[in-house]
Amino acid sequence: MKILDIKALEIPALKVIRFARFADHRGYFSEHFRKSDLAQFDFHRGVEFFQCNESYSRARTIRGLHFQWNPHMGKLVRTLSGRMVDLALDIRKSSPTFGKIFAYDMPADITSEFGEWIWVPPGFAHGNYFDRESRIEYFCSGEYNPACEAGISPMAGDIDWSLCDLQLKKGFDAIAAEGPLMSEKDRKGHTLSSWIQNPDSNQFLFG
Repeated sequence: MKILDIKALEIPALKVIRFARFADHRGYFSEHFRKSDLAQFDFHRGVEFFQCNESYSRARTIRGLHFQWNPHMGKLVRTLSGRMVDLALDIRKSSPTFGKIFAYDMPADITSEFGEWIWVPPGFAHGNYFDRESRIEYFCSGEYNPACEAGISPMAGDIDWSLCDLQLKKGFDAIAAEGPLMSEKDRKGHTLSSWIQNPDSNQFLFG
C-alpha cells in the first residue's frame, strides 16, 4: 500500500488516507489496504478490523447517523462508484467539538491517480448522503451488535453544521427537501439532546 498522504480534518480525530494507483494502458492497479502500513501511524495503531461491508445506495439516499458500543466500532470508508458525502458527528462528551458534524466529499473517479479512505473512529455517529447511484465499502473495527447500537437522525435540528463546507450542506438540504430515501429507523433516530439524556451516552467520552 503506497500511502501518499494522511491528513487530519477540521475535527482532528477524523483522518483521510490517500493511497496511490498505478496506471497504464490497461487501466490501473491499487493496493488499497495493508494492515502493517497503516499500523505505523498513531491514530491507527492497535486497530483491528473484524468485518467488511459493502453498501449500495440509490440517488437521494441519506443514511445514519449510526454508532455502537460493546464493542465500540470505528469505520474505514471509501467510495467504489458514484459519489458519497461522508458525515461524522462528534458524540464524545466533553469534546470541544461535541455536537458538531463534519462532511467530506468522496466521489469515485477512475481517472484519478489516487484513492481515499476516511477513518471515522469510535466516538462519532457515522452516516452519508448520495446524490447519485453509489456503492461504498467499509471496514469495521468491531463486530455488529444490534443490542448496543443507536442512532441520531441526520434531520435532528440540534446538530451543529457550522464546520461543514457550505456547498456540501446545501447538497444535504436539497436532498432533504426533495424527500430523501431513508429508513424509518434513521428518520426517527434520537436528537442530540435526547441522546445525551440516555445513560448509554456515557459510553462515549472525550480523552
